[in-house]
Parts: sequence; C-alpha cells; structure tokens
Amino acid sequence: MKRPIALLAMAIGAVIALPTLAAEQPPVFDLSPQRAPIDAPRNPAAIAQIPQGFKFVEPGTFTVAIAGASGPPLALLASDDKTTIGSEADTARLIADSLGLQLKVVQTSWEDWPLGVSSGKYDAVLSNVTVTESRKKRFDFATYRQDVLGFYVKDNNPVTSIKEAKDIAGLKVIVGSGTNQEKVLLAWNEANEKAGVEPATLVYYDDQAAATLALQSGRADVFFAPNSLLAYIAATRGGIKRVGQLNGGWPLQADIAVTLRKGNGLVTPIHTALEGAIAGGQYAAVLERWGLDAERIDHSQINPPGLPD
Repeated sequence: MKRPIALLAMAIGAVIALPTLAAEQPPVFDLSPQRAPIDAPRNPAAIAQIPQGFKFVEPGTFTVAIAGASGPPLALLASDDKTTIGSEADTARLIADSLGLQLKVVQTSWEDWPLGVSSGKYDAVLSNVTVTESRKKRFDFATYRQDVLGFYVKDNNPVTSIKEAKDIAGLKVIVGSGTNQEKVLLAWNEANEKAGVEPATLVYYDDQAAATLALQSGRADVFFAPNSLLAYIAATRGGIKRVGQLNGGWPLQADIAVTLRKGNGLVTPIHTALEGAIAGGQYAAVLERWGLDAERIDHSQINPPGLPD
C-alpha cells in the first residue's frame, strides 16, 4: 500500500500516544514474545513445488522482510522490544511451517524491501504490499489479504452504516491528505453535490492521537483510514466501532500479497501453502487473533490484476 509519510506517522503513533477512550480496557492481544504460535502442518504439495535446487537465503529457513512502519496490528515489537510480531509475522509462520522451513523475520524499512527481495537478500516480503501493475513487472505475488479501508465512529454515534456517497452527507469525516481514502471522499462529495445532497466536510489531521481525540470529543463524526490501524485501536482501547468498509483500491480491487523476486519459482509453492492454511483454518485464526477478519480472503491468487500507477 502506498501511503505518505504523514499517514505512516499516524500509524506508528496509534499505540504510543493514544488518548484514553471511554473506559480503559486491557489489550486483547498477547504481546509476549513467548505467546503461543499459530502453526500450520507441513504441506507436501507445496513442498514438492519448490524448484529443485532452489537456494533459500539460509538453508532450511524462510527469510521474510517486514517493515516496522507498517504499524500494529500488522507489525510491532513484542514486550521484549526486539521480537517482531503481528499479523504479517504470523502469516509468514504459516507459510514457513507449510514449506517445512524455519522462519526468520528481518525488520526492514519500506524503502529497502524492493532492492532486498530483488537482490536475494530476503526470500520474501510480507509488509502490506499492494499489487500494482508496475510492481508485477519486477515481482511475483501471492495474495493473502484484502486491502481494506474502514469507516469508524464513536461507540454511541447514531451513524450505523456507511456504504455509499449519500451515507456521508453532512458528516465531518477525518481523513489523511493525499491518501486513497481522500480520493474516495472527494469522489463521493462530487456525486453528492451533483445529486443535490449536502457533501461531507473533510477534516485533516497529521497525528493519530489528535485525530482519535477529535472523534471521541465529537469534533468529527467519522474517521476513514486503513482498517487495520483503527481495528487495533477499537480492540485495544475501545470507544470506537466500524460502521463500514471499502476496498482500498475503490472502485477497483486492491490486494495485499506476499512479494517475491520475479520468476524465481517460489510463488507457486507459497500460493499452495496459503491455500492449505486457508482450508485448514490456521489463516482465519491469524486474522481473528489480530482483529482483521474484515480483510480475509477465500482463496489466494497468483499475480492478480494490479492497481494502475
């Protein structure tokens, strides 16, 4: 997913400067590095598809890059301040288990992963990477989540459902500048104005804590942002709820995928591994663990249509 620096800062700030929402609630996520892993069984079909003589970065190990700036619940540090946990690491574990490999997670920056995977520094990247047509020229993809944007309101807000343009009429909606979600709201406002319906007022914040406080205090009605960020806040702090969602590529389909060096032959066994984990229920368990049920897919795809650039 392509996001400006301001929004990344919002994501990182989600758990370090969050104002108290309603009654304080204990986190529902176990952040201990010793938390029970969700394991997948070895998948003989996937193992058989690994190209003969394929050289992993480290023998017997699946080396995966995860960008820490993805933010919780996708990627965060455990309570030991060094172990990377989150939905991305748990998904990578399912793939490694299925392929009969040990998992090694390497923290990286968003800027580093393209060169890292192209050069063979990493076997794969799981870092909320959206499939685009330009990226497909350089990388292979096996999808594992939908790119989802979420509409969130204060728990006692009378708004119960946001599905289309008319549903935001007259509301004050928090959004990040230059984001996909801003494009959606601008298009919806245009449609409302043409239909003679009152448009929404877009409210811009470059700080997650300030934006969440504005929602809680009533200075804004709705917060529209990447679903994972707000789902984590809703689960760990409470006080807000999701009332709608859209695919992040609206009006097109945007998919999040394991990213691999083009043509190295690893995309097929990883796809098979994901399909096995989906059928076996381990994939659903990972998403449920991190509050990401809304981003679930029924089947993995290899190199699906990507977003235009």
